[in-house]
Amino acid sequence: MQTPTQLTITTARTKSETVMSVDGRVTIDTSPDLRERLVPILQGGNSSRLTIDLTNVSYIDCSGLATLVEALRLARKRSMDLELSGLHDRVLYLLQVTGLLSLFQRRGQEHTRSENVVP
Repeated sequence: MQTPTQLTITTARTKSETVMSVDGRVTIDTSPDLRERLVPILQGGNSSRLTIDLTNVSYIDCSGLATLVEALRLARKRSMDLELSGLHDRVLYLLQVTGLLSLFQRRGQEHTRSENVVP
C-alpha cells in the first residue's frame, strides 16, 4: 500500500515519445522525486515529446507545480514537446486558477465536473 508521501512513477518510451505516469500526491516531500525522474529525460533528448500522465495524481501543491514549470522550461529549451494528460478535479482546478494551464499542451479533451466549480 502506498503511503501519503510516496509517489510512484513509471516511464514508457517509444522511438519519439516518452510517457511518464505519476501516481500519488505531488507535494513538497515528493516533488524532488518527480524532478529527479524528469530532468534526465528532458536533458537526454532521446524523445521529441514527453507526456506526463496525471490521471492518478490526487493532489498537487505549489512545489509540484514548480516542478512541472521547470520541466516545461527544460523541454522548451530543447525544443521538445511537453504535454499533460489525465487532468481532473483539484489538479485541473489548481492549474486553472494559477494561470498555468494555458502554458501546457494537453492530451485529449478532459471534461470534468470541476472545470466550472470553485471549491
